[in-house]
Amino acid sequence: MNRALAVARMQLAHPLITYGLPAAIVSFSFAINWTIWRLGDVAAQTPGDGSTGGLASLYVTVLVFFIQTVAQVFSFALGLSISRREFYAGTALTAVLQSAVYGVALTVLDAVENATHGWGVQLHFWAPAPLDVHNPLLQFLVLAMPMLACAFIGVAIGVVFKRWGTLGLYALTIVSLATAGLAAVLATWQDAWGDLGNWLLDQTAPSLAIALPTGLTLVLAALGFLALRRAVP
Repeated sequence: MNRALAVARMQLAHPLITYGLPAAIVSFSFAINWTIWRLGDVAAQTPGDGSTGGLASLYVTVLVFFIQTVAQVFSFALGLSISRREFYAGTALTAVLQSAVYGVALTVLDAVENATHGWGVQLHFWAPAPLDVHNPLLQFLVLAMPMLACAFIGVAIGVVFKRWGTLGLYALTIVSLATAGLAAVLATWQDAWGDLGNWLLDQTAPSLAIALPTGLTLVLAALGFLALRRAVP
């Protein structure tokens, strides 16, 4: 356990990179969106919930961070006689801590956003309308669990790279695109897009943003650990 904590401290050794860089990127995205909403009077021109997809930049940045963490820190950690199990446990702990910190921060920002009527321009950036549940605990989970899933997606991609190299990444990309393409073809063939849309509309924010990411996280965590056991430095 001590070595797992050491791995987590190793990955969090540079908080300006771990937390500062993702925060800077999403803050820049927020500034751009707010400026557009303010100067373009978007709320008046296109009445609606005022939601924007700019928050996705934070989740993508976290995903990339964990790809780099596995790709760059794994070999160094093993050189310090840290086992693969300890490295993976420390990385998972880092993912949980980072998701929790950002989850709290986003929940607070969402509360401020609601109190200020969308920062004075009816902009819903930190918790887009479909994800705004108006309950602090549920709001935290709705924002934190997708981030945890993104972290483990990044870990899984990093593990693929360490286990199978560049060819593994190409294979993963091809398989992912083929799977998505075949699913789209099947849905079109069965004329199921309408049913899929209705199913999504019938789901609540907690079911989509908590249950599904939790399941994905558990599956990726198990597969990633199994693959990392045979990865070479």
